[in-house]
Amino acid sequence: MNTKFQTSSLAVVISAACANAWALEPQSIKVYDGLTFTPTLQVSERYDDNFRAVESHEESSWITAITPTFMLEAEGRKSAYQLAYSAASDIFHSSRDDDNTDHHLTGDAAYEFNSRNRLKLEAGYHKVEDTAAESTEARRQMENDRYSTAKVGGVYSFGAQTARTQLDFGASYEELRYQNSDNLNADKERDTTALSSTVYYRVAPKTRLLVEGRHTDYDYVSNTRLNSNNIALLGGVTWDATAKTSGTIKLGAEKKRFDNSSLDDNSGSMWEVGLKWMPRTYSTFKLQTRRALDEGDDGASAIQSMSTTLSWEHEWLDRLSSNVSYTYTDQEYQDYERDDEINTFGIGLSYEMRRWLDIGVGYKYAENDSTYAGQSYERNIYMISVTASL
Repeated sequence: MNTKFQTSSLAVVISAACANAWALEPQSIKVYDGLTFTPTLQVSERYDDNFRAVESHEESSWITAITPTFMLEAEGRKSAYQLAYSAASDIFHSSRDDDNTDHHLTGDAAYEFNSRNRLKLEAGYHKVEDTAAESTEARRQMENDRYSTAKVGGVYSFGAQTARTQLDFGASYEELRYQNSDNLNADKERDTTALSSTVYYRVAPKTRLLVEGRHTDYDYVSNTRLNSNNIALLGGVTWDATAKTSGTIKLGAEKKRFDNSSLDDNSGSMWEVGLKWMPRTYSTFKLQTRRALDEGDDGASAIQSMSTTLSWEHEWLDRLSSNVSYTYTDQEYQDYERDDEINTFGIGLSYEMRRWLDIGVGYKYAENDSTYAGQSYERNIYMISVTASL
């Protein structure tokens, strides 16, 4: 499933790389027994030499970002709840018309009814403005992508944690809506309903084999030509933290079927892999790779996407840590000749000045080599940030 919110902003990635608010040890405020309130604040200054991510007529600016986050957490004997809100305000000093504030509201709940029955629920609302517009038409009009996503979902798990066999049943519903002028991007608005089921079979104390099935239905508001459903079947293995490694590997195939007979169905191999290796307690390597059919853009009925990220986190001293990452993404647009190859490199350094105060610096470079005219670009972001809590 393609989730635009997860990939739209390079600035979000660099912010996480060089100054993660939760690298702090924030002191929560006890509201009453079982309920705590935790505020944090991040202030950053970054220079972006191509904040619209375009091939020509690049625009650069110093950007001040102010991001307060507020979290409520509650715990019961067999339940846990979390409610979080953050407002990310960007001030573009060279382009004040692009000033904007993103809003993120999320809620989670977990219940353990007994040793065999558990339930996790999640909900989220995100209202975002992105200067690096994805569609060709939006870039031509120099208008930012303005959109919101609303999602609810949950996973019911059956089987004791130590049982040989366990079952997961998941369901979610998500709405994507745009707030651009003159119906720009209206053709992307859609409702997404997803169902999944996973069977786990324990073959060792910390290792389980798995088989997973997914069904995702895409219902477009106006561009009904793209109404479709995706069916995927995956198999693999997952293992909990051992002395040095943990991870999950899922391999399989996926097929997209369109309701409109004029569009050809798409199918192909699919995988999702997440691995973590800790050769030392202070050094962690992570590998994440994914191949799947994403929803189309710029007239394409679908995009065959493949991405791989390798990162290294290292604690040099008790208060000094670094993060280096590299991501390669390949996007093959269906229905016409376009192939985007995106290389992204990032490096960040974080210093914990106090228990409640982090200082971070970072650099991010992104390059898109596209076979489609006018879609290639290069982008550099330099950043310094301060993250504080109580």
